[in-house]
Amino acid sequence: MEPPATTPAVATAGPSGAAAAAGVAEGGGHHFELPRIRALLLHALPRFAEGVVAPVAVFYAALALLGLNGALAAAVAWVYGGIIVRYLRGHPVSGMLMLAAVGVTVRAALAAATHSAVIYFLQPTLGTLMVSMAFLASVPLRRPLAMKLARDMVPIPEAFFRHDKVHQFFLRISLLWSMVLFVNVGISLWMLFNESIGTYLWLRTSMVAGLGALGVAVSVLGFKRLLRHVNREPAAAA
Repeated sequence: MEPPATTPAVATAGPSGAAAAAGVAEGGGHHFELPRIRALLLHALPRFAEGVVAPVAVFYAALALLGLNGALAAAVAWVYGGIIVRYLRGHPVSGMLMLAAVGVTVRAALAAATHSAVIYFLQPTLGTLMVSMAFLASVPLRRPLAMKLARDMVPIPEAFFRHDKVHQFFLRISLLWSMVLFVNVGISLWMLFNESIGTYLWLRTSMVAGLGALGVAVSVLGFKRLLRHVNREPAAAA
């Protein structure tokens, strides 16, 4: 099963994000605090294991034991099984997860019809290429996609986003993630057409995860540096 492309993260939603939002100074100032790196990692690691490591292990084990069609069925069962478990536990099932399930079903059907695992893995790689191009196009338009994602995912006050330095930062981060995703695509396509599926699954997953982790680290450290500059400004003005 193709692991999802890594996307920029400068903060996380949930309790950590809420705590960060509480750092906004009264009176509409720019003061904002980012959660600690340990909190970010604790929030992200279970999702990484569930969304990246486990699907690859399920697909590879089924491929070795049951062949291509069995692996495709296992990939579909993994996604729908996750939806059923969430439903039984009373957890909300997001629209994005449902769309992902439909996408995996279509990919598996096409791969089964063509008897080609390459078709199964090629489709999300092309999707990653489109996302990379979207990040790149947002830079000259001065409407950084990374900022839009941050707005959607994290309760950051609008006053903070209107700061010039913040806008410049998200332009640079959008360019960074365009490059990260483009390299992701290059590695994926080369390995998909030149290596075995087993090698592709594990080596490509490790390399892309490493690239994504580097991109996240640069994003988070850059954002923390930005916060120090922006949060100092009201005090300097006073």
